[in-house]
Amino acid sequence: MVLFLLLVLVAVALGIIGVAAEGLGHLLIIGIVLLVADVAFVAVRWSRGARRRPIR
Repeated sequence: MVLFLLLVLVAVALGIIGVAAEGLGHLLIIGIVLLVADVAFVAVRWSRGARRRPIR
């Protein structure tokens, strides 16, 4: 969970820098891609953990 929050923070920081600094729009794109990849990774991880295990 710490990794997820750290990557979200990095993505937001890159997005802000990309918007604020002229000519650094690629940082905004990198931040968006990083955020989407992070959310997808966490969604896959949580869906695997939500499987019901058979009761013996």
